[in-house]
Amino acid sequence: MSQQNNSPASKVRFVEISEGNEGQRVDNFLITALKGAPKSLIYRIVRKGEVRVNKKRVKPDYKLQLNDLVRIPPVRLSERQEPAKISNNLTELLEAAVLYEDNDIIVVNKPSGIAVHGGSGISLGLIESFRQMRPQAKFLELVHRLDRDTSGCILLAKKRSALKLMHESLQKSTITKIYHALVVGSWNDRKRKVDAPLRKNELKSGERVVKVSAEGKASLTEFKVLERFGKRATLVEARPITGRTHQIRVHCQFEGHPIVGDEKYGTDEMNAEMKDQGFGRLFLHAAELRFPLPSGGRKVIKAPLDISLQKAVASFRSKNS
Repeated sequence: MSQQNNSPASKVRFVEISEGNEGQRVDNFLITALKGAPKSLIYRIVRKGEVRVNKKRVKPDYKLQLNDLVRIPPVRLSERQEPAKISNNLTELLEAAVLYEDNDIIVVNKPSGIAVHGGSGISLGLIESFRQMRPQAKFLELVHRLDRDTSGCILLAKKRSALKLMHESLQKSTITKIYHALVVGSWNDRKRKVDAPLRKNELKSGERVVKVSAEGKASLTEFKVLERFGKRATLVEARPITGRTHQIRVHCQFEGHPIVGDEKYGTDEMNAEMKDQGFGRLFLHAAELRFPLPSGGRKVIKAPLDISLQKAVASFRSKNS
């Protein structure tokens, strides 16, 4: 980032993009540039066209290019607070969750309940935590995202060049993401692909809801049955070929087999039953990542199911035996 002055957020700013921010999504850039601003505000000013890149409107996922000129509008921010400090317990939890690390990337088995980044009332997300845990890293960014309640493999880039390579790999589909999900009912073995376009809607509250819609974006997920528990539930493997918001969750719901523990797209009956048994989270886990290493070659990383997911599977097995 260059030519960024220290003007207060109450004034218009123009920022020219340097190599340090080339390839970054404009929404992530604004989260950093407008520290303390809630994500809902950032998406609102982008949607209204108050943020301009080279005098043109852009979408939140626009990738910044070298020498782009970004107009940042005046915004009112509440009194800036000191960033939350990571606790010793969270530090230990996340260090134990590191599955792989080298000079270019980190792969973390993200625990359920931890947001990937702060905002909207969350002071400390995964990326902010790792920036505190790796103070020597001048650059640290998320390669992709996971929903807050989804656990499993997530990639962080420690260099801008690594982030660029990983984003190119995602676009070329040379990164394979494999998820495990426990779904309600008996999944049909012959249903190996769900090809249903998805449209994202934002409610007045700021909550995002995704639905299958002919007007949506093309969305494809491949499925494979891993284990059956009678007619009550099925453990499936899901491979999203496209990367839409809530894609696996909505495709499962669309097929009539919502994911166990899904408060947004699931069934109240099954969720209540599982809560009575002490299971109160979404059963969606990013179990495996296959990707090219910036240093050469390919890597396969597997993330084991956490204790709560293992117990849920064991419970269904015992009832089905």
